[in-house]
Amino acid sequence: MTNNDAMRSVSIVRTSAGKFRATNARGGILDFGSGGDDQFTPVELLLASIAGCSAIDVDIFTSRRSEPDTFEVTASGEKLRDEQHNHMGPITVRFEVTFPEGEAGDAARKVLPDSVQQSHDRLCTVSRTVQLGAPVTMHIAEGH
Repeated sequence: MTNNDAMRSVSIVRTSAGKFRATNARGGILDFGSGGDDQFTPVELLLASIAGCSAIDVDIFTSRRSEPDTFEVTASGEKLRDEQHNHMGPITVRFEVTFPEGEAGDAARKVLPDSVQQSHDRLCTVSRTVQLGAPVTMHIAEGH
């Protein structure tokens, strides 16, 4: 079931040796590389996408009740090379979120665990795709 409103894409161009630029349909730009400097690598972008997607979900639910004092999400996992070739092992997403004292902060603290669980179980498109697995096909454009 595909509809054009749901279609997402990014375009990648090489800017120099080991350096690339991603551009989305809205004109946003993200530079990344192969890891020889401080730019994000594709694996780090995957981790950031998983953490970021869930952070957005959790923020929507909790900040309706109270603005957080702190909000930090860390995604980590080990890059493996084994009989399945290069891939990530289990990925852990850790939330460190605090809210102010008082009724609003208490309400936000109360929904935090359920918000994290809902993001994991059904809301975060990125982690859901990784968990469920999605076919990835690659091809070379005709004439190239």
